[in-house]
Formats: sequence, structure tokens, C-alpha cells
Amino acid sequence: MMHTRRTLSLLRGWSGVCRCQTGNQSSRTISSLFMDSDSSSAGLILQSQSTDVYQNLALEDWIDANVDLQQHSIMLLWRNRPAVVIGRHQNPWTECNLSAMRKAGISLARRRSGGGTVFHDLGNLNLTFFTSKKAYDRQRNLKVVTDALRRVRPGLDVQATDRFDILLNGHYKISGTASRLSRKSSYHHCTLLHSADRSALSAVLSPSCPGIHSNATPSVPSPVANLLDHAPTLRWEELFDGLVHQYNAEFGFSSALTLVNPTDECTFPGLSRMATELHSWDWTFGKTPKFSVQTLLDLTDGRSSARSSAQLHMEVKNGLIESCELDVPADWLPLRLSGELVNTLVGERFCPYAAAVAVAALLRSESSELQSRLHNLCDTVLSVMG
Repeated sequence: MMHTRRTLSLLRGWSGVCRCQTGNQSSRTISSLFMDSDSSSAGLILQSQSTDVYQNLALEDWIDANVDLQQHSIMLLWRNRPAVVIGRHQNPWTECNLSAMRKAGISLARRRSGGGTVFHDLGNLNLTFFTSKKAYDRQRNLKVVTDALRRVRPGLDVQATDRFDILLNGHYKISGTASRLSRKSSYHHCTLLHSADRSALSAVLSPSCPGIHSNATPSVPSPVANLLDHAPTLRWEELFDGLVHQYNAEFGFSSALTLVNPTDECTFPGLSRMATELHSWDWTFGKTPKFSVQTLLDLTDGRSSARSSAQLHMEVKNGLIESCELDVPADWLPLRLSGELVNTLVGERFCPYAAAVAVAALLRSESSELQSRLHNLCDTVLSVMG
């Protein structure tokens, strides 16, 4: 406990220096922080006390931006409440079921690293390895994890793959990986499934929107398992102790685990602003690579039970509807009304709520016998947006 108090005290001092323009001051304070960690070299092991996905992703970015990773290495351990996390270059509408996530209260976040989509909950552990770009070595980092697992449960068959995943029994994926390299620094993070809700994982990792065509990076589905399925007595405390021991053993450190709170602005100045940006619609959805939607809409008339169909083609850039074509049979709905709907949607967010607000005035203006069909057309178009 005394070690934690001293380290947090120095972190606060270090953060204050980070506001200054003098690089030498920052360097000296960070050095004293790592000396205080009782390491034989410049290594530190941190555990986030937050379970908020945006705060923890922002903590990664803060460390990458503020720590001299030419001189120091860090392993950060963190867990989140239920969330889906997509890679920097991915399309959320093809990666996850946004409607199911909203109903279940599951957050969506876009991280700054590449890689595929993952489901987080409190049964999943995230590990982030921070080093200089020169020392970047994903296989060595994964060796820390696999060796730690064999240490705490020698009977476990765990192996890292050439794709930088970790497989259990040669088949089940228990860890995925992604990374971010800057000019001088790097971080590599991976998941570790201990006791995650696999039913929730399956329910939310399916496409929201039919007919999307995109160059966004797709995820590669894999069969998954929890460690607890094969090591039912494995407790969190054992897993954490094993990882701390193995990180120190692999890299020649002697660091203890230190708890940190990302919400402490005295320790991490500016982190809350970074978390707010990660939480924003412009980052989460607006950073999606340009894509198009081409799909067939099934139309019904609630008054007469008549049916028809329409073709929808949209181009979406920066999360905004750049162009829209809607081919509705003229005997189903006058071209005037379908044209007004198209004009209303162009420039709006590709989002059912934003688009619903935009078309509300159009729906109110139409009071003829065609109102039911217009409502159905609008609802069907909005449903495509997840």
C-alpha cells in the first residue's frame, strides 16, 4: 500500500510538470517515478481502477502521449463494463448490431489502433504493453501472457499464433491483438477471455445494416472460449499475480502492481477531454471509411395490407449521407414524395435518430391517404441505419 501511495504521489508531480514546456523537467520526474517503482530497470505495471471504456482507451492515449517510452516500459491492465470496441479503420454498421447494443445498454467505442472488433465485459481482461518503437515485439508480449497462464495452470494448452492471437487447445481463441506505432513509441494491446458473457458476444457481433459495400477493415470471426471453461478454479487474483510475475521475469523488472484512476485530472491532466472525444459521434461513427449501401426495401401498407418493394442506394462519407437514390414504384408512392424524402436525407447523419428528426416535418406535412405508405417507407429506410 505504501508503494502505491508513493507512486501516485510522484505521478501527480509528473503530471504537473507535463504542463510545462521544459522537456528536461519532465524527463527527471518520470525517471523518479520509475525509480520509485522499485524496478531494477525502467518498467512499471499499472492497473486502471475505472471500468469505463472511454476512460481506459483515453488512458492508453495519455500514456502514449506523455510518457518517455524511449526510456520506460509499461504494462497496463484494465477491464470494462459491457462494450464493443472497433478498430480505427472499421465500419460499426458492418461489425456490430447497433440496435441490440442500444437495447442492452452496451457501449460502442472506436479505438485508435487497428485490428478487429472485440467485445469487452468484466469477464475480459485487457493488457497494453507500452515501449519504444524500437523495442516493439508483439510475440514477446504474448509470451508474457502464455507463460503466465502456464505458470498459474500448468495443464493449459495455450499458444500464440502468427496472427498474434492466443489459442486454447489449438482451436479456441482466448485473446485477440492490435497495436499502434508512432514515430518513436508504440503500444500493443490484447484481450484475455477469463469469464466473458459469450451469449452477449454472439448477439452483438453481427451486422446492423444489409447491403454495405466498403473498404473498411473487416473482422475475422473465430470460435472463442473462456479460460474458466477449461480452468474453472482460476481466480482473478491468481491471473493478475501470474502476469505481474511473468512481465517482470521476461523483461528483467521488479515492479509491483500500482492502481491508477484515469478520472484523476491532477494525475492525468487532459485525460477527461480525450475521453470525451472518444465518446463523440464524430469519432465513433464519423471516422468510418467511406461506404455505400445498396439494398432492397420491403414495403407494406398498413391500411390495405398491400405490398411492394423499392431499391435504396446511398453513399456515406464521414458518417454523413452524401447522396441518396430511392427507386419507389410510382403507383405505390408519387415521385414527389419519394424525392422529398431523398432531399431531406442528404447531408444528414447515417443514424436512425438524426434522420428521424429530419423526416418528421415531411411526415407531418402529408395528411392524405398516402401517409401510411410514406410512414412505412421512412421507417424502412431508417431501419437500414441500425
